[in-house]
Amino acid sequence: MNLIKPKRLKPGDILAAISLSWGGAGLLPHRYETGVRQIEAAFDVRVIPTRHALRDPSWLAKNPQARADDLMEALSDSSIAGIISNIGGDESIRTLRHINLSVIRDNPKVFMGYSDTTITHMAFYKAGVSSFYGPSILSGFAENGGLHDYLKTSVKKTLFSSEPVGHILENNAGWTVERLDWFDLDLQSQKRKLEPCTGWQWIHGSGVVEGRLIGGCFEVFDWLRGTEFMPDLHDWDNAILFLETSEEAPPPVLLTYFLRVLAANSILGRIGAILLGRPGGQLNPSDFAEYNKAILTVVRDEENLEIPVITHMDFGHTDPMFVLPYGLLARVDATNKTLEFLESAVSE
Repeated sequence: MNLIKPKRLKPGDILAAISLSWGGAGLLPHRYETGVRQIEAAFDVRVIPTRHALRDPSWLAKNPQARADDLMEALSDSSIAGIISNIGGDESIRTLRHINLSVIRDNPKVFMGYSDTTITHMAFYKAGVSSFYGPSILSGFAENGGLHDYLKTSVKKTLFSSEPVGHILENNAGWTVERLDWFDLDLQSQKRKLEPCTGWQWIHGSGVVEGRLIGGCFEVFDWLRGTEFMPDLHDWDNAILFLETSEEAPPPVLLTYFLRVLAANSILGRIGAILLGRPGGQLNPSDFAEYNKAILTVVRDEENLEIPVITHMDFGHTDPMFVLPYGLLARVDATNKTLEFLESAVSE
């Protein structure tokens, strides 16, 4: 599907912070304020909360209509250029019945977040509008001790430029999933420990594949099975499927089950390549290989597919991350081990 591209962001733009799932911004105002401050300083924009973005978690949990209304209002407000999720959670699916797809379609704007935000990305996809799998305000933009250069570069290239995004380079400055208590104010300026980068792993397939990006957090994506928000079968033709795992560190076998369901639904055989983010959660890096095995169990051993599979990538529940635009044409070159986004992600 050729999705509508929102207009690029520019210095001076107003961005809306939104809570479509967990109300962490209301519970952790210092964390929210840090994220806002670091976004504004890095990109010369202004960030304002939507009407209910800073309500406490219990109120937001009881009011999915209000969360959806915030999205509709931000899209309809001509002064707002883009929308960023405050944080994920497990609540976004309850907003779907309250979302008007025509409002998304008629007001295409930059919308970004990850994890549970996968749900809202699929609403944008259903409406025919591209959105962006990338950092949220509390996680990513509120990084302890300042933003990672890798993240800043990706956001600028993807959201602030109408030139083709180009090659996605591997992060080589170190990665982290270290947990520092967000409720402890004394820890908020303490930088997290970085693990050494060992590079993306090209574990299967060969040749060159071009296709459009689609995916998200696989645990959340699976909740859409059987709903109208699951992409149509033809949308999977030669698609570049990107997947990642949450901070709950789901057992690798669940990824195997997820891929088996895609195969049973005649989806997996249509896909052109699979990208897997570095596994989330408090795992020993030596355990990451189990996720590789989980994918190969289905792709290679059960389905006998020759598609490229790249793992340990820099997106999802790992920091820093690069931004993935839904529906963008990408090229996976398994021979030369390169990933390239062939188009601009935004319009002029």
